[in-house]
Amino acid sequence: MTVTTTDPSDRANFSDFSLTGRVAVVTGGSRGIGAGIVDLLAERGAAVGFAFHQQEAPARALELSIRERGGRALAAQCDITDDAAVHEFFTRIAAELGTVDILVNSAGIARDVHVAFLDTARWDAVLTVNLRAAYTCVRAVVRGMLLRRWGRILNISSPSARMPLPGQTAYAASKAGLEGFTRALSRDLAPKGILVNAVSPGLIETDMLKSVTPEARSSLVSAVPLGRTGTAREVASMVAFLASDAASYITGQVIGVDGGLL
Repeated sequence: MTVTTTDPSDRANFSDFSLTGRVAVVTGGSRGIGAGIVDLLAERGAAVGFAFHQQEAPARALELSIRERGGRALAAQCDITDDAAVHEFFTRIAAELGTVDILVNSAGIARDVHVAFLDTARWDAVLTVNLRAAYTCVRAVVRGMLLRRWGRILNISSPSARMPLPGQTAYAASKAGLEGFTRALSRDLAPKGILVNAVSPGLIETDMLKSVTPEARSSLVSAVPLGRTGTAREVASMVAFLASDAASYITGQVIGVDGGLL
């Protein structure tokens, strides 16, 4: 039997993490982890389009900051649960920035409640934003990636997919589904040079974490082997690596950025 190998070093410099010339899209990019991802992808040279739902002010501020530093960025309002709105958003990105090379599905919501009080509306809202919208966004970009035989799809998951807290029935189901989607999608797309991975952030410094009591915060941090919270920049660094040519032999993985939590 003859084994044929393709050496990716013919195409990529493994010391080069640059994203210059790439076009990236990040959903949920106006705040928190999503904003950190937008900022670092732009810093690495990508033109970045990012979606916000209601938080226009921080989105515009981030867009302006990137442009003032010489980068290319486009913030646009988009309800990612609306298929027509998603189509319009990606059409605009393609027209103003170019064909999408990198997709980061970062948008997510939580509606934690005991299962006895988990009504259909809450269940549907969480599954629609956290899982179905990722599928819709992939559908919007995958044909172009297939034609070019290059692409990166990154899904932002959560340790709750494998170690949920009480009340996270819907959230855990959505993130576990997202990880399964990631693995299955990677099998479909790997032969065409499109890599699909998930990043699972742990306890990260965001507005949500700032809202918890000092006692609750201390309890959460105590479960992290590194003994501290992470930053959006640390999550973004993993995303930027996986989006680069340096990660050309990584696909179908769920990679934790969680201080050793899992």
